[in-house]
Amino acid sequence: MKKAGFILLAVAAIVVGLIVGTLNSVPVSLDLLWVQFEIPLGLAILLGFSFGLLAGLSFIYTFRVLPLSLQLRKARAALAKKERHGQHKFSQDKPAISAPDD
Repeated sequence: MKKAGFILLAVAAIVVGLIVGTLNSVPVSLDLLWVQFEIPLGLAILLGFSFGLLAGLSFIYTFRVLPLSLQLRKARAALAKKERHGQHKFSQDKPAISAPDD
């Protein structure tokens, strides 16, 4: 099922790329201080989208996913250390959540 979804997504990306490329075929000048390119507008749009997506995903990974995975690794190490030493937070005699008193 994952493979079919990936293939469907790849085909959709190719179709969108072809549509954007053919509808925006006017050449534009891209000036990068010391280098100047002349590329089709559709390619400039797709490159801008691709670099923006890559930058956004890198930002999210660096500032959200990576710290959370490090925090999870530390928590798992602390739990494993407590389990090795026989220190459990909850004992088997009493329930972890008590019933409310009425």
